Amino acid sequence: MDVDEIYHDESLGAHVNIALVRLIIVGYRQSLSLIERGNPARSLEQVCRWAHSQQRQDPSHTEHHDHVIFLTRQNFGPSGYAPVTGMCHPLRSCALNHEDGFSSAFVVAHETGHVLGMEHDGQGNGCDDETSLGSVMAPLVQAAFHRFHWSRCSKLELSRYLPSYDCLLDDPFERTWPQPPELPGIDYSMDEQCRFDFGTGYHTCLAFRTFEPCKQLWCSHPDNPYFCKTKKGPPLDGTECAPGKWCFKGHCIWKSPEQTYGQDGGWSSWTKFGSCSRSCGGGVRSRSRSCDNPPPAYGGRPCTGPMFEYQICNSDDCPGPYEDFRAQQCAKRNSYYIHQNARHNWLPYEPDDDAQKCELICQSADTGDVVFMNQVVHDGTRCSYRDPYSVCARGECVPFGCDKEVGSMKADDKCGVCGGDNSHCRTVKGTLGKASKQAAALKQVQIPAGARHIQIELLEKMPHRIAVKNHVTGSFILNPKGKEASSRTFTALGLEWEHAAEETKDSLKTSGPLPEAIAVLVLPPVEGKPRGSLAYKYVIHEDLLPLIGSNNVLLEETDTYEWALKSWSPCSKACGGGIQFTKYGCRRRRDHHMVQRHLCDHKKRPKPIRRRCNQHPCPQPTWVVEEWGACSRSCGKLGLQTRGVQCLLPLSNGTRKAMPAKACLGNRPEAKRPCLRVPCPAQWRTGAWSQCSATCGEGIQQRQVVCRNSSSALGQCEGAKPDTVQVCSLPACGVEPCVGDRSIFCRMKVLDRYCSIPGYHRLCCESCTSGPSANVTSLPTFSTPGSLLPEPKATQEDVESSKGPTRVEDHQQGHPTQLPGLVNRISSGTQPPFTPQMLSPATFEGNSSATPPPSGWTQTTVTASEDQGQSREEPGHGGTSLPATSPVT
Repeated sequence: MDVDEIYHDESLGAHVNIALVRLIIVGYRQSLSLIERGNPARSLEQVCRWAHSQQRQDPSHTEHHDHVIFLTRQNFGPSGYAPVTGMCHPLRSCALNHEDGFSSAFVVAHETGHVLGMEHDGQGNGCDDETSLGSVMAPLVQAAFHRFHWSRCSKLELSRYLPSYDCLLDDPFERTWPQPPELPGIDYSMDEQCRFDFGTGYHTCLAFRTFEPCKQLWCSHPDNPYFCKTKKGPPLDGTECAPGKWCFKGHCIWKSPEQTYGQDGGWSSWTKFGSCSRSCGGGVRSRSRSCDNPPPAYGGRPCTGPMFEYQICNSDDCPGPYEDFRAQQCAKRNSYYIHQNARHNWLPYEPDDDAQKCELICQSADTGDVVFMNQVVHDGTRCSYRDPYSVCARGECVPFGCDKEVGSMKADDKCGVCGGDNSHCRTVKGTLGKASKQAAALKQVQIPAGARHIQIELLEKMPHRIAVKNHVTGSFILNPKGKEASSRTFTALGLEWEHAAEETKDSLKTSGPLPEAIAVLVLPPVEGKPRGSLAYKYVIHEDLLPLIGSNNVLLEETDTYEWALKSWSPCSKACGGGIQFTKYGCRRRRDHHMVQRHLCDHKKRPKPIRRRCNQHPCPQPTWVVEEWGACSRSCGKLGLQTRGVQCLLPLSNGTRKAMPAKACLGNRPEAKRPCLRVPCPAQWRTGAWSQCSATCGEGIQQRQVVCRNSSSALGQCEGAKPDTVQVCSLPACGVEPCVGDRSIFCRMKVLDRYCSIPGYHRLCCESCTSGPSANVTSLPTFSTPGSLLPEPKATQEDVESSKGPTRVEDHQQGHPTQLPGLVNRISSGTQPPFTPQMLSPATFEGNSSATPPPSGWTQTTVTASEDQGQSREEPGHGGTSLPATSPVT
C-alpha cells in the first residue's frame, strides 16, 4: 500500500495519480540545517524554500515536480505539517512528514490532502462521525492498510479546489498503467517491518503468541523482550504469517499460487433496456452492467462509473385532467395510513435536503404534519417541483435536460423553447377592474395553459383576497371560500406556488408552466361588498396567445437577453504559461447593449472557457557583458583587456534589475582576457655614462648601447645607434713644471700623437713640448665599444700580443665614432685606445701579421668582441686606463 493507492480509493470521487519523478537523499548536516527541533512552521518554510531551489525550471522536464514530500525522522513536532491549498504554488506546494515506517503513507496522504485543500474531518464541517471509521483526514489519523476511506467532506473539498490547480493539468504519464507489483509484504518479513517502525534491533514480539499475527504488528527489543509495542496497524499484505500462509487485509490466509497482487474489477456488457416505469406522463427505463469481468480481488480497485443507465420514455401527457404523480402517491395513503390514530388527507411535500428528493414525504392537509413514508417515490417521479426534467430512479435523482438526455445542461427559455433565445416569447400584462356590488357580477381573469413566470398582485389592501381555481375542474387551489388567508409555499398542478398575504399586499407567483388554465378572482371580506382589482403578468409562447379581451390587456414586445462574451479575465501568470477565463455579460438582443446581469437567465449562463495565456517563457536573469576595453599594452606579455559583466533580470517596464551571480545560469563570462601578446620590436637600450676619464680638463665618458627585444635577446633595431662615447669637461688642470720625460717610450715618434692626452702629456712632457708632437691638435679615434657585458651568443677571440716593438697596427671591424663637439679635433687615424705605461703593441682581429714583442716585455692579451667593444689589459705594471662603463640595463 502506498500513497498513490490511497488516492485511488473510490471514496475520493476523483482521479488523482501520484507518481515519483525524483528522489533526493538529503545529507545529515543539511537536514539539521533545514529542520528546527520543536518548530514545525519554521521547518516547513525552510524545507519548502529548499525544495523550490531543486525545481527544474522547464515544465516539460521529466523531473519537473508539482508537489514535494519531505520525509525525516528528526523531531520537528507533529507527525506532519503542510500549507492548506498550497498546491501549484512555487513555495507552498510541499509537505513535511515524520517518517516512522510503512504507516507513514497515511501521514503523507493526509498532509498532501491539506495541500490539495482538504480540512480535518469534524473541524468546521460535519464529518466528525467518520473519523473513528478510519477517514484519512481525521485530526488523529487512525487509518490502516485494511481500513481507510476518504470522508464525504474531503470529497467535496477536493472537488471544489481541484479545478483551480493548473499545474496538475499536464499528464506526463502513460495512459496504460502498469500492473501493480506483488504484495509488498513478500519482500519484507515481520522482523524487518518492526525495524522500519521502531528502529534497529526490534523484531516480532515473541512474549505471547495468542493473538492473530495479521491483526496488528507487535514488536519488541531483545533488551526487554516482554515489552511489546505496536503502531496499531497490521503487517503488510503478503507478509508470511505461517508456513504456506500470508497476511491479507488483516487475516492470515493460504497463499494463492495464481494471484499475488491486486486485481482490479472490470465491467460486463450492458443489458437491454427494461420496460418504462409509466405508461404516460413521462417515465424512465434502465439497463445495467455488473463489475464481474473480472471481479475486484486481492485489494484491487472496484469498477468506476455508473452501474445503471437511464432513458426517458412515454413522455406524452396522460388523458384527462392533469394529475401530479407525486401527489397521487401521497393520496393513495389517505384510506389506510394511520397517523396519530387518525386518517389524513395527504399532500406532497418537498424537503430542502437534496438527498431526500426521491423519498416519499407527505404533509397532512388537516394538521400540517410532515411524515416520512419510509419508501422512495416511484421511478419517473420528478425530483423537484422546481426542476421539470430531472426524475427519480432507484431512489436517486437522475439529472436530465430539456432534450431528455442524461446529464444534459440544456434548459428552456422563458416561454418553454428548449435551448431557445426568447425570440418567440411574449409578455402579457393586464388588470382586473372592480366589479359591481351585485353578487352575480363576479369577475375573473383567465390565464391559459403553458403560461410561465406568472405574477398576480392585489391592488387594494387587505382584507380583499386572491383566489385561484382550476379552470378545467373548477376546484380551488388557493383560498376557497371560508379559508383563512396566510402566507405560505404550497404545491398544486405540479407546480410550486408562493403566496404572500400581508397587510399591505396580497400576491401570488409561480414559475410554471401551467399544465391547465386557471381562473384568478378577487374575494371581498363580506359577501356583496365591491370586489377589488388586481394586476397580473405572465410570459407565453406566441403560438399560445389567447384572444385579447377587454381586461385592459397589454401585449408587450418582450425584450430578450443573452449571455455574451464580455472580456477575458487577467492571466493568472505574467509569463511561463498562465490561465485565463471568459467573462460573460448580459446583452440585450435587439441592440446588443450590455445590461444588468440579473436580466439574463443564470441557468443558461455558459460555462467559463479556459485558455492558456502568456505562454512566453518567464525572463530569467542572464549574464550581460559590456564591450571590451582597450588593451593595457601594445606588445609584450602583460597586455590585458577588461569589460563589465553583470547578472541582470529583465523587467516588464524595459529596465533591468541587478541580481546576485548565483541567480544566473551557466558560468560567468570572463571579465579579463590577454591581448596583444606579441613580442615588442627591438629597441636601443643605453647604460649609464661612466665617470670622466680625466680628473681635470677634458676627458671622455663611455656607456653601453645594445639592441634588445622584449625577451632580452639581441635584435635588429631601427634608427641610428645612440652615442657610446662623449667628451666630458672638467675644470682646467693646473700647470705643472716639466721635469723631464718619465718613460723611455716618450722618444718614440710613433707615440707623439698621444701628447694631446693629458695623462700622456704629463708622462712625456719634455718630448711633447719640444718635439713635433707639440703641435698635434687631434685626438686619436677610438673604436666604438660594443657591449661591456658578456653575451653567451657573442663570438670572442683572443688578440695575442705582437712581438714587433716598433709599431702597432689596428684593423678595426667597426667604423670610428666621432666625439660630439670635437669634430675638428678628431684625427682620422685608426689607432686603438692608448693605455700608457708598459704598453704592449697588439695585433687586433683581422690582422694578417703579428710581430712578437721584444724580449723583456710583458705579453698582454686583449680580448675583443664586436658586440662587447670592451678590452681588458693585464699589464705587468700598473697604469691608468680608460674609465670602466656601466652595464646596460
